[in-house]
Amino acid sequence: MEIRKATEKDVREITTIYNEGIEDRIATLETEVKTDKYVMEWLFQREKRYLVIVMEENSHIVGWASINPYSHRCAYRGVGELSIYIKREYRGKGLGQNLLLALEKNGQQNEFYKFVLFTFSFNDLGQGLYRKMGYRKVGVFEKQGIRDGEHVDVMIMEKLLG
Repeated sequence: MEIRKATEKDVREITTIYNEGIEDRIATLETEVKTDKYVMEWLFQREKRYLVIVMEENSHIVGWASINPYSHRCAYRGVGELSIYIKREYRGKGLGQNLLLALEKNGQQNEFYKFVLFTFSFNDLGQGLYRKMGYRKVGVFEKQGIRDGEHVDVMIMEKLLG
């Protein structure tokens, strides 16, 4: 498997994987599936330091990950927020670890000193990966959003890089 920077040719598969995450209700509070146009704009209207990478197997994207702005305030320039999405049939096979390692390496090269992420309190698979990779639980936002008509708690995790 190869990890590389996302390009325009990856947009359709990134969109598909993101929409699987929306449909499966395990990684985002987003409820509306996204279009290729939406993902294309998201991909190319970013500062270069906010990397989007893909994991490719046999010319197909099986996962993607991104470093996103934590805040647009300059005091938080060194803090990035992470997103990782894996194609349904590849989840639980350790691919997220490789994507996370690649993001961390790139983050250090681009003046990030800390990564944060938000995960559902019930996302044991994701939390297991993050803990294994040195992330710690900071706290929980109670009733942070609505998921399937119910309030849902969101856990905050962080890791200092370097």
